[in-house]
Amino acid sequence: MVCTVSASRTGSATSTPVPTPGRETTVSTPTQDQPLWRPDPARAAGTQLVAFQTWAAEHHGAPAGPLAPTTDDAQAAARYAALHTWSTEDLERFWTAVTQWFDVRFSTAPDTVLAGRSMPGARWFPGARLNYAEHALRYADDPAHADRPAILHLDETTEQPTELSWAELRRQVASLAEALRAQGVRPGDRVGAYLPNIPQAVVALLATAAVGAVWTSCAPDFGARSVLDRLQQIEPVVLFTVDGYHYGGKDHDRTEVVAELRRELPTLRAVVHVPLLGAPAPEGALHWDGLVGADTAPVFEQVPFDHPLWVLYSSGTTGLPKAIVQSQGGILVEHLKQAALHLDLTPEDRFLWYTSTGWMMWNFLVAGLLVGSTIVTYDGSPGHPDTGALWSVAARTRATVLGTSAAYVIASRKAGLHPGRDLDLGAVRCVGTTGSPLPPDGFQWIYDEVKQDVWLASVSGGTDICSCFVGGVPTLPVYLGEIQAPCLGAAVESWDVQGHPHTDQVGELVVTKPLPSMPTGFWNDLDGRRYQDSYFDMYPGVWRHGDWITTTSRGTVVIHGRSDSTLNRQGVRMGSSDIYEVVERLPEIAESLVIGLEEADGGYWMPLFVVLAPGAELDDALRTRIRTSLREQLSPRHVPDEVIAVKGLPHTLTGKRIEVPVKRLLSGTPLDQAVNPGSVDNLDHLRFFETLGRERRA
Repeated sequence: MVCTVSASRTGSATSTPVPTPGRETTVSTPTQDQPLWRPDPARAAGTQLVAFQTWAAEHHGAPAGPLAPTTDDAQAAARYAALHTWSTEDLERFWTAVTQWFDVRFSTAPDTVLAGRSMPGARWFPGARLNYAEHALRYADDPAHADRPAILHLDETTEQPTELSWAELRRQVASLAEALRAQGVRPGDRVGAYLPNIPQAVVALLATAAVGAVWTSCAPDFGARSVLDRLQQIEPVVLFTVDGYHYGGKDHDRTEVVAELRRELPTLRAVVHVPLLGAPAPEGALHWDGLVGADTAPVFEQVPFDHPLWVLYSSGTTGLPKAIVQSQGGILVEHLKQAALHLDLTPEDRFLWYTSTGWMMWNFLVAGLLVGSTIVTYDGSPGHPDTGALWSVAARTRATVLGTSAAYVIASRKAGLHPGRDLDLGAVRCVGTTGSPLPPDGFQWIYDEVKQDVWLASVSGGTDICSCFVGGVPTLPVYLGEIQAPCLGAAVESWDVQGHPHTDQVGELVVTKPLPSMPTGFWNDLDGRRYQDSYFDMYPGVWRHGDWITTTSRGTVVIHGRSDSTLNRQGVRMGSSDIYEVVERLPEIAESLVIGLEEADGGYWMPLFVVLAPGAELDDALRTRIRTSLREQLSPRHVPDEVIAVKGLPHTLTGKRIEVPVKRLLSGTPLDQAVNPGSVDNLDHLRFFETLGRERRA
């Protein structure tokens, strides 16, 4: 899960200079040994994590002794570390405890908890049957909750949120699921969405899951090519679409894109029109209102634990985006654990995380429903009409848990905002950040300008598991620039290039044991080779995630940014190949190279280097054409910060353009440490980037 506030929704951050792979890099011990915040002992004692640990100690062999209350930070860390060790060493008992504690409703009991521990290949709860949507809607069955809001929604055009009650959410999901079945949608069929972060998207996801079909979504700021690169792989039978969306004070029409999607997706049996801007439904499309009007009881298809729930997408760095398949059961148990135990979400909470439907955090936002929380959907820019817009949304919705990006925090700091002084954020008890590492000054700004008594839950994970590897723990203190701890069940370590774990040094983030929400595979990857190569090529049998990480002596974690060439803006990982395809269609461009660089001040620099065709000139007109092409054909996120002309680009000896070594050079790494000179076709081209990196740090 690794945003400047602008129309391009871009940016990223890092807390330390990017290290050089292959070298032991010692991280300085933070000068501030006292935490920025520690939980009140009484409040910590009342968390769901403490209640779970107490119960699991009695019933499943978890370590005895309370996690709280204590004012001894080292003791609190030791207590959590013991619980975490149990959760990763005794996987069967831990995940059994999770299913029992959260009353996971197996319509057919599992044969066992975990069949094999190999990665990939481990199977969770084989033989079990259940339904994700049934669990997401079960609070609607409680008369005390039925009339309470399940969803609050705001966009840029509304001052006060609209409400969708639990009872109404349940009714709409039931009606839409029945309509999908009437269209011939069956378990395993794919249902796509081209929708923004609106309640209709949540309804459509849950109806799809109720049928046992497979959900996938793209945000409407994606251009047609980006959407088709994803949806054509999985061949959807139904597509939910909007006529457009609001962003940055403007209406963005999407009727032409929708028409192209319909033409290029021949498997579609039905298109459902959501008139967000008020346009009439296209010819032959079904109207949303006509599908959610029935008053019927929901029917939840009981599917195997590992039955696909949704498909998320990788960045597409090396070709088409990988279609990542995650299961109904795996996501259910992982999100119950993460939402309740690590964010301490309850039915009394209002859960707001700024996201789009093209980012896995939208899927995680829906997890709030699993624990009875009210989720807040916001469709719009976090920076319109000014940088403080998202803080205003939190105030107006009385959000208790507010999630945002590290870069939004930095943008708020740079804009001189004082949200804690200027807005009523009294309801906010937790601020979550992800999308990129939150630098130390971002931590400090939260406590200076948002709230002194707020739990800062910085988290890091990925689309790959649709959850967190490391993140918030409500019983632990918060230290400057550090994530509180690895998450329960996640066997996270920092490894050197030889595959040895180490502490207080930068290494590769690895996970040594399986997690339920790890992909069941990639769509159309029949022999599993792409899946194997994506995560297990460096350390066979061990998940390598592609982040630089430090696990500290006191049990905290620091994420330093990507250890590969993946682009990452506003928490959305993007593929460089998409950019090359668009840019190199322009006759003036012979070749291009794009780099995303995390910077120590919390910024994210994404330059595009271009080799010009003979006779071409990189003038303002060409720069504008490049930016316009990327914005229209891909998305605003793909627009570079700078376009820089170079004489030539470096390649491997087999002709592949080099990205990772260039990123290292721009980070200040000397050339002889950034790349093996014998593997490059032209060292002079690399020396340009070495010089540029040195000049940028002068």
